[in-house]
Amino acid sequence: MSNVIDGAVTALRAKLGDGFDGSAKFHILDEGCIVADGAGVREADEETDVTLSADRETFEAMLAGELDPSSAFMSGRLKIEGDMGAAMKLGAALSG
Repeated sequence: MSNVIDGAVTALRAKLGDGFDGSAKFHILDEGCIVADGAGVREADEETDVTLSADRETFEAMLAGELDPSSAFMSGRLKIEGDMGAAMKLGAALSG
């Protein structure tokens, strides 16, 4: 596991607690993928309800609370594929 993925898994666990109602994949470009679901948060590349893709800097800024996920999406820095309802729930959890 890369340091970037390891740090992101730790940060997502802190924000999401025991897991996420639904399933989401975070694709950090040039680094790897993380899945969050009812089983928790882990490094994985699986099919999920929604996939969020961005570069490392964008994910780090969102996880640090420096960039609102909605703003990242609206500015084109964050790409979302799949269930927009799940993405909105996830965005609210990340913003909190």
